[in-house]
Amino acid sequence: MRVLIAAGGTAGHINPALAIAGALKAADPAAEIHFAGRKEGMEYGLVTKAGYPFHHIEINGFQRKPTLKNVGRNVVALYHLALSGPRTAAILKEVRPDLVIGCGGYVSGPLVRQAAKMGIPTLTHEQNAFPGVTTKLLSKYVDCVMLAVPEAKKYLNQNASYVVTGNPVREAFFTADRKAVRKKMGLEGKICVLSFGGSLGARRVNEAMAELIAHNQNNPDIFHIHATGAYGVELFPQLLRQKGITNSKTNKNLDIREYIYDMPECFAAADLIIGRSGASTLSELEAAGKASILIPSPNVAENHQYHNAMTLVRKNAAV
Repeated sequence: MRVLIAAGGTAGHINPALAIAGALKAADPAAEIHFAGRKEGMEYGLVTKAGYPFHHIEINGFQRKPTLKNVGRNVVALYHLALSGPRTAAILKEVRPDLVIGCGGYVSGPLVRQAAKMGIPTLTHEQNAFPGVTTKLLSKYVDCVMLAVPEAKKYLNQNASYVVTGNPVREAFFTADRKAVRKKMGLEGKICVLSFGGSLGARRVNEAMAELIAHNQNNPDIFHIHATGAYGVELFPQLLRQKGITNSKTNKNLDIREYIYDMPECFAAADLIIGRSGASTLSELEAAGKASILIPSPNVAENHQYHNAMTLVRKNAAV
């Protein structure tokens, strides 16, 4: 079996795609899994690190806010959209997939749509309770839409075929050995706080975590792992210096990174997790059984991170 998975944009799309790939390989070790996405996007690093073949296609989203800068971005997006037809056809011809799966992000649209046109079996997976634009558009073409929650069905094409699967979570979130991980990280006897603001980072989350780290800096029993995201790489050390913390790289109770590649291990080590409430993060929290403080992003469609978070809050599983 040969499968092509299209996913891009954020880790919230890419990690479920990797989880699906892992499940397919576990079910059929001979399965050949390929990925498609942008080389400039986060998907390239995560997918190639996982060892899967990667096929480049350049697709950009359209900006809705009417600014001069966004007009330029939309011109580029139109240009890439015009080229997407020949490129998707070339990828499909090269891979010759038996199945094409879209996991979100703009890159999923042209590939899954072209595959459906060519009569290749297609699926798409929607992680959120409020489906993204790509899922809504593809729902009328794909053989089946896989949903995280049944409430999402009402936003799809009325003739769409769907199944509620939940969000796929990598096996490591269930199997990571807390005791072994904490020993490896030197955390015996310490409280471990894990925080992140999404794959790209969030300024307000970075600011809040700098305040928290400063508050706890004299407590040797608290260890803090924080992912700044790409947007916080330069900002976060500045925020810490403003709080009087100049030794963040050598501080034995701090682990500051741009991105956390070993997230299942960090989840296992953590006593408290502070972060955004993207759909994948919530599924991972549930899989690992972790207490959390959730900070929904206000910069998402239909405020869906707030609604995601409330599914745990109503069960007294998060704040």
